[in-house]
Amino acid sequence: MGVFNINIYRKELFIDTKLLTDIQVSEVERIKIKLEKSFLKTALNHGFISRFHYQKVIDSLNLPSYVIDVENIDKYKHFSETHERFSLFLDSLIFPIEHNNSVAFVVADPSDINNIRLIEEELQVVVSEIFVTNELDLIKALHLKYGGEILHKSVFHLYENDPDSCAIETFTFKQVMALGILFFIFLIFLYFNFVNTLIGVNLLLNLFLLSSILFKFMLTIHGSKKELESKVSKQEIDAIKDKDLPIYTIHLPVFKESEVIQKLVWNLNSLDYPIEKIDAKLLIESDDEMTYNAIREMKFPTNFEPIIIPYAQPKTKPKACNYGLYFSKGKYLTIYDAEDIPDSDQLKQTYKLFNKLPENYIAIQCALNYFNKGENFLTKMFTLEYSYWFDYMLPGLDSLRIPIPLGGTSNHFKYDKLMELGGWDGFNVTEDADLGLRCYAKDYKITVLDSTTYEEANNEFFNWIRQRSRWIKGYMQTYLVHMRNPIKLYRSIGARGFFGFQFFIGGTIFTFLSYPILLFFLLIYFTFKSKWIEILFPDWLIIISVINFTLGNLIMIYTNMIAIFKRSSYSLIFYAMANPVYWLMHSISAYKGLHQLITKPFYWEKTNHGLTKKKN
Repeated sequence: MGVFNINIYRKELFIDTKLLTDIQVSEVERIKIKLEKSFLKTALNHGFISRFHYQKVIDSLNLPSYVIDVENIDKYKHFSETHERFSLFLDSLIFPIEHNNSVAFVVADPSDINNIRLIEEELQVVVSEIFVTNELDLIKALHLKYGGEILHKSVFHLYENDPDSCAIETFTFKQVMALGILFFIFLIFLYFNFVNTLIGVNLLLNLFLLSSILFKFMLTIHGSKKELESKVSKQEIDAIKDKDLPIYTIHLPVFKESEVIQKLVWNLNSLDYPIEKIDAKLLIESDDEMTYNAIREMKFPTNFEPIIIPYAQPKTKPKACNYGLYFSKGKYLTIYDAEDIPDSDQLKQTYKLFNKLPENYIAIQCALNYFNKGENFLTKMFTLEYSYWFDYMLPGLDSLRIPIPLGGTSNHFKYDKLMELGGWDGFNVTEDADLGLRCYAKDYKITVLDSTTYEEANNEFFNWIRQRSRWIKGYMQTYLVHMRNPIKLYRSIGARGFFGFQFFIGGTIFTFLSYPILLFFLLIYFTFKSKWIEILFPDWLIIISVINFTLGNLIMIYTNMIAIFKRSSYSLIFYAMANPVYWLMHSISAYKGLHQLITKPFYWEKTNHGLTKKKN
């Protein structure tokens, strides 16, 4: 290493090496001026050059290089106390260091003289040495060195500003006391009247299970009335001018998903939205070497900006998205999973709908479905479930003005309102459903849009159990958080919202937990004939239980059958009859989720993607 006289120019670095053509250089220049980013950052993050080929060119020039020691990042002098300066370093791709008793710059683009001079002026220093390093390594170093304050906000902002809405405390003292008192009362009733108490519990379980199923059936019927409605017409989309469109941020949280990164790039390229107005953030955990190396070695251009999230617990998707919020530039923001395939005009549709809705609508949920629906039993059942959930139940909630629990992806937000709400709860493993409830509690509204994002349906049993147990555990967290003060919840979302919450969130949890218990009771009755069994299960109760199970399962089978029509998935109609088996799988997941709620509530069970053999 030594003094480096800057004598590399943009033409030498990009045109002479055939990384870019003259026309492409002009286009990058145009976009970089508009976005106020460096030339290299614009070229790498907007699909002009690949990181792999750019680094090959840098290596071939034999420039003085420097490897930033990210394992011992604290040894470097701190040059920024503000987020604004940190962002300036990121946009300029410059990492200042102390070297030979003076300030030196480690850069990703040695031809970027303007930004080198800009940072000199910002720091009020004269730099005598310039070193070159890998662009992704430089970004990682900057986030590890200067991202601590933002990382703290990503984890604790909601807790510090609205602790009653944060799931950091699983059970409050009042909730533990209430559960303890209820259990004590139950024991007293058992002691004084064992038989009637068990009969009463059995009856209550049956009635609430049927009520929850009937509520969902009612939602399906209401949602079906909206089946053919379109909130945004094709003519409205065609009339949109690109110059009127705002910057749109896309969060792409990934963890150990190197196998779907190439697919992600292809799907982003398919979006019908001006390239310079897409602010895509690939959110990578700093210890995720698998994904990190896949990005670093990628041999084709990408159109996202890597955001490297410093290590912190809990390691959850909401924490990663919260961190990304502080680097987001868009007026609107959405989240896509790595394998998602949204409708190409989805961003334009949501933009148009936001402009048509009243100001208090701050989020839009698009439908989710699957591109590998016919792969095996699991993917077929998953498709049926998502079809009635997103095509019928959520529109039913929307039409009845009941709070909508958001789905994990394709939920679109007004960025400023999302920041006002404090982002997502980093301790809730279904942060989307929780955020939907918080929107309504703050007098904001959510609606649904008939635009679909296609995902990869889970096609492997244990992977499905891991995913579903996390979802149900998150519903439990959400229910406990929002029921800390039932009277306050009732006042904030009204009677309709309150009871809708009880049946839709609470009822979903209750259904999956109680289903195997009630089934077990029935099996005991029909298997063991004895005086005690007949006392505990009188004929009238068995009749109610049989009717309940028969009617409940028939309703859900019928609901699944309805789900096929909107998407013409007629080949799945016979699989609707397997819903009782699918429910038992949910019950397994529910009890696993309940166990984790007590033992490790913030643990994020990783769902593996890229397992499908189907081409999308």
